[in-house]
Amino acid sequence: MTETNNKSGMSRRDFLITAGAAALVVSGSAVISQKEAWGLKVENLKPETMQTIIQASRDIYPHDHVADKYYAIACKPFDKADLKDDIEKGIDILNAFAQAGFKRDYKDIGWESERVQVLRKVSDTPMFQKLRGNLITGLYNQKEVWPLFGYQGASADKGGYIERGFDDIDWI
Repeated sequence: MTETNNKSGMSRRDFLITAGAAALVVSGSAVISQKEAWGLKVENLKPETMQTIIQASRDIYPHDHVADKYYAIACKPFDKADLKDDIEKGIDILNAFAQAGFKRDYKDIGWESERVQVLRKVSDTPMFQKLRGNLITGLYNQKEVWPLFGYQGASADKGGYIERGFDDIDWI
């Protein structure tokens, strides 16, 4: 049994879920991270759509040590006029599955495992496949995230990997 606050009609569980999900907020035509102090202006998509795409990106390629801003940078290319209808339609489908299973939009589901359940249901949709495919390069080709994964960058201009620790096997 959950206790409900009489003034707001919101249970403690709903409050905690909402408070936890508020890491990214929509303000006007931007998605803003209050926690990390960055913002992403959205020109074609609804800001709520971009917020959902960023959350889905984090759930598709989860890395706790990678800040949301890098996911936002990877998702910015989806904010194009020629992609708008397909992306908005895909997010509507995602939210429909989230509403059917959890009675809230995808971005408002508090538990990652529950969001992943929803993603599995839409994993064969064109929007999901486009998002997953574009994230591979959009997220991992950002030079700023390379150090987070221990990648030192290209070495061809430095003589190759053989002279730069190719045989370092300190992990054995």
